[in-house]
Amino acid sequence: MKINVLPLIRLWWIHSLFMDISSDLLKTRLYQYCQQYIEDRIRLIAQAINEAQTAANEETKSSVGDKYETGRAMAQINKDLNTKQLYEAEKTKNDLLKINTFTKSEFVQVGSIVITNQGNYYLAISAGKIVIDNVTYFTVSAVSPIGSQLLKCSVNDEIKFNGKSLIIKEIH
Repeated sequence: MKINVLPLIRLWWIHSLFMDISSDLLKTRLYQYCQQYIEDRIRLIAQAINEAQTAANEETKSSVGDKYETGRAMAQINKDLNTKQLYEAEKTKNDLLKINTFTKSEFVQVGSIVITNQGNYYLAISAGKIVIDNVTYFTVSAVSPIGSQLLKCSVNDEIKFNGKSLIIKEIH
């Protein structure tokens, strides 16, 4: 009995091509989610800095003595805290901009989607949980506890996290 493998090869090739396109689209959607998350964060922090500055200016107009000094000091502390947060958010944005969403690898790297037996992860920035097409993904940074463990793993590797065993099933 002679089996023609050509149709099977074509079917495998089409399936592989579809999986690559699907994976690239998913990576793009996850990346865009992270972009929006960090842009919103930067906007909110900048708004808080402006509000702290406005509060400090208002203290100048309406206060006298010790109350004035305390109000100005509190506004300055808030502004300094928010400025530090803004710096960190801008740094995170720059890290995100360095990610190539179309890179493929056998090992987990920044920009990878990692499918495990316990959950799905996108290694980029820590931006929380997102549901795409009824599938939950956790966006984590490479320096987070789970991200650092996943980094450089390959399919079928096992890591321990929070008392659970995670087995890597797929890397995209």
